[in-house]
Amino acid sequence: MTKSELISKTAEKAGITKAAAERAVNAAIEAMVEALSKGERVAIPGLGVFNVRQRKARKGRNPRTGKEITIPARKVVAFTAAKSLKETLNKK
Repeated sequence: MTKSELISKTAEKAGITKAAAERAVNAAIEAMVEALSKGERVAIPGLGVFNVRQRKARKGRNPRTGKEITIPARKVVAFTAAKSLKETLNKK
């Protein structure tokens, strides 16, 4: 699902205009990005939890040359799905 599809579906389900839905979706995304950039956890019941994790620096290899390189430490976003989402996905 693309962002525009999410906006259309949100407008349809909430019974609002696409313009209002776009503002709401953009505001939600902006709030999540702000919280994650501060290192905060974002939990959405029924969907899951977004966390910021620190990856350590590590050794790697340049696939073209085979030369060893150092991959720097960095922060990454991790997502853990909620139990209800996992159950919905795995219904038989």
